[in-house]
Amino acid sequence: MQLKYLVLIVLFFCSCSAARVKVPEGYTPIFNGKNLDGWHISRTTHQGTTPDVQVEDGVLVLRQNPYGQGGVLLTDKKYKNFDLYLEAKTDSFTNGGIFIRSSESGMAYQVEIDESIGTTGSLLSERMRISKPFRITERPDNWRPGDWNSFRIRMVGEVPTITLWINGVQVWEVTQPQNDFLTGATEGMIGLQSHWTALFSPAAGDWRGLNSWAPGAEHRFRNIAIKELDDDVKP
Repeated sequence: MQLKYLVLIVLFFCSCSAARVKVPEGYTPIFNGKNLDGWHISRTTHQGTTPDVQVEDGVLVLRQNPYGQGGVLLTDKKYKNFDLYLEAKTDSFTNGGIFIRSSESGMAYQVEIDESIGTTGSLLSERMRISKPFRITERPDNWRPGDWNSFRIRMVGEVPTITLWINGVQVWEVTQPQNDFLTGATEGMIGLQSHWTALFSPAAGDWRGLNSWAPGAEHRFRNIAIKELDDDVKP
């Protein structure tokens, strides 16, 4: 009898652990909810190279470490055409982003996550020559502050067309005028960024003029998954 109960307890905890990763049908998880297997911290980005990245209760958590220094967490694998899904929960007074087709140094297209000035969902570029951005000045109407929000990002083509959905609603679709990566790259890593806090000095005392990242603030991610698409897929 005791063995039976022990088996049931083990099965219960295993099922709870497995249930933490819930992704849409057809997507393959790229974060297992347990550790950082398949991911690494960029040691070359100007954002910072020592971010505090932890897996806590099935959630990937990004913080600054030390305060003022951000960083980028990258997948080990590169992707070309894909449909990316993830869920994010972010604190107020934080700035980061979801990098797509990123280089090791963080040269990438970026879907911004900014809880300080409300530009979440904007399309930005990082140190590229020509880019067609899409700047959002207010959070989408269906955005849930302080709660989990889903992002779906589709990127296809050597000259990419990028589409963003937030909480299942399409926000924009942008086709770039050309492939403007410096080396003409057509694939790259998926990245999660914690922005560095520009010009922070402990002697200044007041961090609020900087806006990028409040002390102790976090970006949390879960259910990160991808669907790789064929080269001939249409936008």
